Amino acid sequence: MEFGEASTILIEKVTERSLSGGLEMFVVESKGGAILCMLMSLLFLGTWPAVLAFLERRGRLPQHTYLDYSITNLLAAVIIALTLGQMGDAKPGMPNFITQLSQDNWPSVLFAMAGGVVLSIGNLSTQYAWALVGLSVVEVVSSSITVVIGTTLNYFLDDKINKADILFPGVACFLIAVIFGSLVHSSNASDNKRKLSHLSSGVTDRGNKINSDSTKGASSLTQTSIDKANSMDPENGKESKVGAAFGTAEFLIELENKRSIKVFDRSVWLGLAITFFSGVCFSLFSPAFNLATNDQFHLLEKGVPHLVVYTAFFYFSVCCFVVAIVLNIIFLYRPILNLPKSSFKAYLADSNGRCWAFLAGFLCGFGNGLQFMGGQAAGYAAADAVQALPLVSTFWAILLFGEYRKSSRRTYILLVSMLLMFIVAVGVLMASSGHRK
Repeated sequence: MEFGEASTILIEKVTERSLSGGLEMFVVESKGGAILCMLMSLLFLGTWPAVLAFLERRGRLPQHTYLDYSITNLLAAVIIALTLGQMGDAKPGMPNFITQLSQDNWPSVLFAMAGGVVLSIGNLSTQYAWALVGLSVVEVVSSSITVVIGTTLNYFLDDKINKADILFPGVACFLIAVIFGSLVHSSNASDNKRKLSHLSSGVTDRGNKINSDSTKGASSLTQTSIDKANSMDPENGKESKVGAAFGTAEFLIELENKRSIKVFDRSVWLGLAITFFSGVCFSLFSPAFNLATNDQFHLLEKGVPHLVVYTAFFYFSVCCFVVAIVLNIIFLYRPILNLPKSSFKAYLADSNGRCWAFLAGFLCGFGNGLQFMGGQAAGYAAADAVQALPLVSTFWAILLFGEYRKSSRRTYILLVSMLLMFIVAVGVLMASSGHRK
């Protein structure tokens, strides 16, 4: 079914219900509607990491950013629950959001909350990993681990409604993407070391020599002097700093001096270890949500309806919010990775970039909601196609942050191979979509 046809059918159903005397609670039920939700989720979930990485590179403490992000991430779930989950008449076996809050459905609620815990820890881990190994590589590796483990679990939890002969080749493509992602990072790290070694030996990318005394320690390296005529502000005649070109050694040093998490002299393996840990966390949140909405273990009392996706998402997001707030307040006073100490008062006073962090929270919240809506209709294993978010985040990494600029030919070949593997994986996983009865 084409996406345009799916949208038309959804609109026709809403119109028919309104003419027949009232709206029913909106639930995605068609395969085409589910795929549409997945594509929108892919866009949102691939964009919010770039927003947070942008703020870190501007020097904003990740604790401050994540506290802001957590507020709107929860708000997105509340909006979805009070609109899609509450407007219209309840459907058979699907009570409205407010009604379900008072029902005895705690076994399912606990699964939803467990999913929120692991997602919150995973998101928090990736915020530090982005600085250490780069946005695109973190998204590739963590997302691929999520698909390899999470999709397999969801396939069996969903009673094999997805086509195994199509689904698991798609999982294999994600696994290959992990290998390419690691090779891309290794090659790009070697390229950056080569650029910095040229600079420290007295040769810059512009061909100018610099004083060897200024190259002692990465933090003491500064951008080479440039012609005064090019550095004058035409309006007030004062000197203005001209940013280094993307991909140059001067750009890497300039970025190191501005960003909040210092990455020079950090172990590559530390960043990759954090990335793999976040991937394991991400691989568990979708199966936990699946258990919350479908009660495969039959833990609910007889006659108690399953959690509707909107109610489960609300509990999921509340727990995600609580964990994020508690951990980040701890990190304010006991920071990791040699970040400066902060305080709750300093956080409240730090409004620089707050709107961007709020935007990231909304994008992640609505992206997760759309993923779950699509998964409930077409199978959570197929919905894991949204983990191809590196297709989007790598685009932002190249466009906004200059990642991979002036890299070696080997790095470019590996990068293209990685992205192509993701494109194939997305197509294959979506083709495996089933239909939940």
